[in-house]
Amino acid sequence: MIILIIILFIIILLYIGVKISFIYDKKGSDFKGCLKILILKKIKVYSLEFPSEDDGDDEEEEDDEKKHDVKKILELAKPCFEYFKEFIKAFVKCIHVAKLENHLIFGLDSYADTAKYIGYIWSILMIVNGTYKNARLSAEPSFTGSILDASGTNELDINILKLIPPAIKLISKKEVRNLIRGVRNG
Repeated sequence: MIILIIILFIIILLYIGVKISFIYDKKGSDFKGCLKILILKKIKVYSLEFPSEDDGDDEEEEDDEKKHDVKKILELAKPCFEYFKEFIKAFVKCIHVAKLENHLIFGLDSYADTAKYIGYIWSILMIVNGTYKNARLSAEPSFTGSILDASGTNELDINILKLIPPAIKLISKKEVRNLIRGVRNG
């Protein structure tokens, strides 16, 4: 009976899924943000603050230890592109956008270039705002020089139960397993 309750709890957990929340604010060269991963949409499992206190020190040591042969990895990845394409399509179906609120301040040194590129940005934002009902994306031009500032709140709900069959299908392919081994072994 206890095993049945545990299995039922795991199925409910997988069906309700995971909520990923990313809040950020970038002004000039200053970047602050927070990434949270929640299960059952309430219980925090993982949290990461940006910038962290230990940034920069460990990166140089890790780069020396983990040198991968890029050509070998690309050769292993070529036959896997179709499988990854199918997996990404299934992954997109498992994602529900709960909140997508972002604001961009964009400017270049030339007024004409700023107006041209802000028009492109607005057209892309219109498409995204029309696609997702919870999207509130905006951008404003800045004619005071070169600037790229942004702030936003993003929340995604991922249904893991629907993601398990495509993940198993992806991992069952021999080419994908060879790619994973190649990345792990270097």
